[in-house]
Amino acid sequence: QVQLVESGGGLVQAGGSLRLSCAASGRTFSSVAMGWFRQAPGKEREFVAAITWSEGSTYYKDSVKGRFTISRDNAKNTVYLQMNSLKPEDTAVYYCAAEKTRLRVSQYEYDYWGQGTQVTVSS
Repeated sequence: QVQLVESGGGLVQAGGSLRLSCAASGRTFSSVAMGWFRQAPGKEREFVAAITWSEGSTYYKDSVKGRFTISRDNAKNTVYLQMNSLKPEDTAVYYCAAEKTRLRVSQYEYDYWGQGTQVTVSS
């Protein structure tokens, strides 16, 4: 089992920044990639970004490219999502997830999930 705990959410004005953290514990060696997803009220949960633990390969949703950066600290078993130039449409609950085989964009392929952290961007 892998346990994931997100932190760093909050309320920010449009144009502002937040950094989310996701601390992994337990059988962390069993995960190959980590992803960030988000779910806005009344909408499906959607992929935001993902990274592999070993090579640090990354992949982003088109609408966040150039604004969000995913990174990892292997020594701390922690993944980060730096979010800059935030927009009201970025408002959502943000979840991190762990995948056992490879970097994926589908939420249905991820094996472990955190409880989520709320990000609210005011206009």
